[in-house]
Amino acid sequence: MGVVPEESEDVFDALPPLLLGTYTPKIDAKGRMALPAKFRAQLGGGLVMARGQERCVYVLPIAEFRRVAAQIQRTSLGNKAAREYLRIFLSGATDEVPDKQGRVLVPQMLRDYAGLGDDIVVIGVGTRAEIWDRASWEEYLSAKEEAYSDIADDVLPVVDF
Repeated sequence: MGVVPEESEDVFDALPPLLLGTYTPKIDAKGRMALPAKFRAQLGGGLVMARGQERCVYVLPIAEFRRVAAQIQRTSLGNKAAREYLRIFLSGATDEVPDKQGRVLVPQMLRDYAGLGDDIVVIGVGTRAEIWDRASWEEYLSAKEEAYSDIADDVLPVVDF
């Protein structure tokens, strides 16, 4: 009990590494942000930034972005909501490659969308990261933390901790 069988380890090895944690880099005068060091292995070869939910910027490894875009595109063209979401999501997406210092440009359009100044927070959310204006993140987190344990039963009905 409590030991994962050996064959299960192969399943976990096939999964992409998770982006986890909270980091507080700054955006410089040129609009660049240093990727958190722990994210560079997954994002250093290239990434896609796009409009996220709740006025943040999504940062996805290229393979994950392609998976998400393909999944949205498989939705029927007859689905108006899917068409509208895809237009907004893809029209605001940009691919970026970090420089040798691990810095990446956060395009002005995305900075405007998320209200990003130089004081930001980067959070790992599993297969993606999110860039938030620091004050907006703190307000969001404060508002949602109280309900965190209440929503666990709805979101994680079969997960045992």
